[in-house]
Amino acid sequence: MSSLSNNRSSPGRMSQQRGVVLFFALVALLAMSLAAVALIRSVDTSTIIAGNLSFKRAATSSADAGIEAAIAWMTATDFANNGLDPYMNLSHPFNHDGGFGTYLNAGYYSSANPALSLTDGTGIQWTDADSKLVSTVADASGNQTRYVIQRMSRYANSLLTQDALFSGAIQSTSGQQVLLSSNVCKGGGCSTFEQSPMYRITSRTTGPRLTVSYVQAFVY
Repeated sequence: MSSLSNNRSSPGRMSQQRGVVLFFALVALLAMSLAAVALIRSVDTSTIIAGNLSFKRAATSSADAGIEAAIAWMTATDFANNGLDPYMNLSHPFNHDGGFGTYLNAGYYSSANPALSLTDGTGIQWTDADSKLVSTVADASGNQTRYVIQRMSRYANSLLTQDALFSGAIQSTSGQQVLLSSNVCKGGGCSTFEQSPMYRITSRTTGPRLTVSYVQAFVY
């Protein structure tokens, strides 16, 4: 009888063992909770990064539309003023900042003035006074686009002269080339027959989450 009683566990020892199990269970639960929080934060960060990249791509696509809108304005303006020679007639819209007459455009500049900074806010402010808004209604991604056209000429509000950057002789209308019929040099103002002055178009898109995207192209 005495040996049997010695092998039995006392109630106090059993209660102590139950307390140890509870401690390890709480530690394991805490570790699992921390792992779950870390996983959730990692997924959230990945989602935010993917969303920002998506906004950036959408803004770049909208900026491309700004380039197309600028080219469309140049083409329409040149076609409507085909009777005016920009090398001889100062009243051609391409010889004036902001265009001229019916063809006013706050986003057009007749020279590549280095003081007209496009990014630091000291030159172009990207407002209605110094740039052209493509559409007053934001696109499906919430983006709005403005553009600025700069004729690569040294002097503003003047006739085209040799103080401008010209393309090579016109060969075709492929690629980025824009063949402006009355704007092609045919002697006198340029050094090579059938050169065309270069134009730099800068398109700026602003969108959700303070997204800003710039696209720039040279056309002639």
